[in-house]
Parts: sequence; C-alpha cells; structure tokens
Amino acid sequence: MNINIPRVLIAGDRSSAGKTTVCIGLSGTLRVRGFEVQSFKVGLDYIDPGFHTLVSGRPSRNLDGFLMLPEVVKEIFVRGCEGADIAVIEGVRGLYEGLNYSDDVGSTAQIAKILHCPVILVVDAGSITRSVAALVNGYESFDPEVQLSGVILNNIGSERHGEKAELAVEKYSGVKVIGKIPRRSDLGISMRHLGLITATECKNRWNEFNSVLNEINKSVEENVDIKVLLAMVKSASRIEEADSKIFTEKRDRGKELKVRIAVAFDEAFNFYYQDTLDLLSLEGTELVYFSPIRDKKLPEGVDAVYIGGGFPEIYGEELSSNTQMLDAVKDFYDRYGVIYAECGGLMYLMEQLEYTPLQDLPGRKTELHRGGSFEMCGVIKGLVRFGEKRVVNYVEGEFRKDCILGKKGNRFKGHEFHHSEIILKENVDFAYKMLRGEGIKDGMDGIVSKNCLASFAHLHAASYTGFAENFVRSASAYQ
Repeated sequence: MNINIPRVLIAGDRSSAGKTTVCIGLSGTLRVRGFEVQSFKVGLDYIDPGFHTLVSGRPSRNLDGFLMLPEVVKEIFVRGCEGADIAVIEGVRGLYEGLNYSDDVGSTAQIAKILHCPVILVVDAGSITRSVAALVNGYESFDPEVQLSGVILNNIGSERHGEKAELAVEKYSGVKVIGKIPRRSDLGISMRHLGLITATECKNRWNEFNSVLNEINKSVEENVDIKVLLAMVKSASRIEEADSKIFTEKRDRGKELKVRIAVAFDEAFNFYYQDTLDLLSLEGTELVYFSPIRDKKLPEGVDAVYIGGGFPEIYGEELSSNTQMLDAVKDFYDRYGVIYAECGGLMYLMEQLEYTPLQDLPGRKTELHRGGSFEMCGVIKGLVRFGEKRVVNYVEGEFRKDCILGKKGNRFKGHEFHHSEIILKENVDFAYKMLRGEGIKDGMDGIVSKNCLASFAHLHAASYTGFAENFVRSASAYQ
C-alpha cells in the first residue's frame, strides 16, 4: 500500500542558516491558511520540536536515521501525519552532515531519501551573492538521489542583494529561488549554551514571544512564494507503507491501565520525545505531569517517576528552594520507588549542583543566569559541576547488569548532550557499558541504586524498543 502525504523538508546549507525560523514561520503561515500542519525534526534535538509544537498545535516528532531503521522512520512519519494536511520537516545542521564523512547515516539527506521529500535549501546569503550559485550547484550535484526542489535565501541585506543572488542561482543551477528573507535581528530567538531557549520558557513570557512569532510568520508570508511552495509540497511521491509495527503491536498490550508514571515537566525539565511518551501510554501507562519547581509533592498514587533532560542548572535556585519536592523525591527513592532520570534528571538527583554561567556567545543573544552551588535531591551521593567542555555524541551501549529498563546483554542507541560532569563521592554500580560515547565515568553510564536508574544517555523508545515495556513492568512490580 502506498500513502500520499504532502510534505516538504527544510534543510540548511549549514548550522544556524535559519531553518528553525523558516519552519516556524511556514507552519504558522500554513496554519493561518487553514492547513493542519504536522512538524518533524531530523535528529535528536528537543528544543526545535518544542517550537514546532507551540506553533502548529500538534506534537512534533523526531526522525533519526542512526537510531531508527528506515521502516521505523516511515512508521513514525505516517503515524504522526494522521489527520494532518501537510508535513513540514526541519533538517539538522547542513543537509549532508551526519555521523560519518563517508555516508549519510544520521543526516537530513538520509531522511529526505527515506521519505522521498522535496527539499528546500535555506542558504545563509548574508555576505555572498554569485557564490550562492556555486554553493547550490554543489548541494544539488553532491547526491542525485536528494530532490533539491527550491532555495530560500536568508539574511538578505537589501533588495538589490537578493535580486543578484536569485539571478545567479537560477542562471547557473536552474533551481528555483522561492524566497528571499531580509536580515532582521529582532526575529532571533535567544540562545544559551546548548542552543535556543525552550518553548516552555518562551510561553511564560508569552506577550513578548507571541509578538516575535507574529513577526516571523509575517516575514515568511511576505518573502516566500507560498503558492509555489505548496505546489512543491503536493508533488511529493507516495510512500510505501512501513513494515514496522512498533506502535500497533503495543496497542493490544495497553488496553487496560497498568501504572501511573509521574513525569517532571516545567521550565527546568522538558526534554522528552513525543513518541516515547506515546509508547508508554500504549503500554498501559497514565502519564501524570508535575513541576519540580512549583509543586510541593509528587502526584498521588504514582508507581514511577520519569525525570527527563532540560536545564536544571539555569533553575538551580528555584529547584533548591523547593525543599518539599526534593524531600518527596528522596522519600520515594528510599521506599524503593522506580525512578528513571536522563541527563538533567540525573543532575537533579545528585546531592549538589554547581553552575558557573558561560560568557555571551559571540554574535548571539544569550541569557545570563546567576551561578552558584545548589542543594539537589541527594539520591546519588556526589555533585554535578557545569564546565566549558561540551559533550555531543551519538551513543551506543550495552546493559552490563539487569535494571529497570532491561536485562544484561541488551543493547541500545541514543545520544548524550551536556556541559556537565559528575563527581561521585562513593563507588556506584553502572548499568551501561558505552560502546560509543563518553558516559559518566570511564566509559560507563546509567547509575543504578535501588530502583533508580540515572544516566547521561538519552534513549528513544522507538529505537530501544524494550524501553516502554520494561519501564512499565518495573513500575507495575513496585505497585
């Protein structure tokens, strides 16, 4: 069976070319025109999908060719598009950037080929004109299987600049320029050490941010030929139905509610993959959300706690001052409650968090926050220290002992993304041996203590398919 879903993939010639701004503006503009827009993000980023979700009104989803088999990519895409009119996919970094120099694994190009997507290349043309044509020619000829359908020129300095760049591209490459977006410093979204600030934080400053969104939508509406873009979107070829049945297989198991899992979600913790949450629900889980910043206790009657990634270092003072929640989490742990924590969640479970703000990044808006030393939950004896070293890796790991997420010998793929290091006060047991990536210490990750598992590694439940089943089974045993 073939499935026809109108779609477009917005790629960049490099990081920070303007992909996110274009995707936000395009999704907003299409939604105003009455389209139901489903957004996706190539790669394992959490922050961009938050903005997609905010603008489209539908949960954005991640697609990654390193973590996921092609059939799984198709299944997530087709399932995500149920009820949507158009899919807008944002790429990652440059179009061809991936895991290796020798193939396209983990790249935007790989996803474009799996899903047979028309590709719109966003080029940062801020300081070039005729050279844009050479750049576009290179991207077009590099991989003939990638369908490069159009170009959007970003950061245009003047009308004349845009005209010259457009004429050069269309003369020398034949690829149509469908947009020329002027350079505007007021349309930027604030940056910090791991990227953009999150959509959850922006919503709390809604008056200011809503005006930025409106201006982004207006800029895309006025400077991109939406009619031509829609024709490209509708030209996408049909997708063969995926062989993968990860989600449908779990539907039968989740008919009866089994457990309640408390999920930490606020400005400090909001790094979750929508498909991971969906798979937990399909496994028979009621997800109950709480705020470690504002709530004074865990939700009633929960069988497990899930603390995802985020920016606890930015909100160290607020988290530390909420001693009732710190005590509630520690008490739950002491009673052998099931706790799973990733990265930011790992930091929250330490005794202490030390944060020294980095300096402003050159040429970018960066929020500065007060540093200091902050008391955390004390589940894991030791401290987390924020440093300048930036760890960004795809990871592969093997379970070296049984834990709440799997059995010895199980393997997984994931990623790690942080600026922090863990300094332990005592010997601990580790669940994971990292076959690729750094982990917490000496190539080990996944601290295990009682029914708690805390790691730097982020897992995606559609990649490590034992995630949801094992997590729910462990929570049910506690129940």
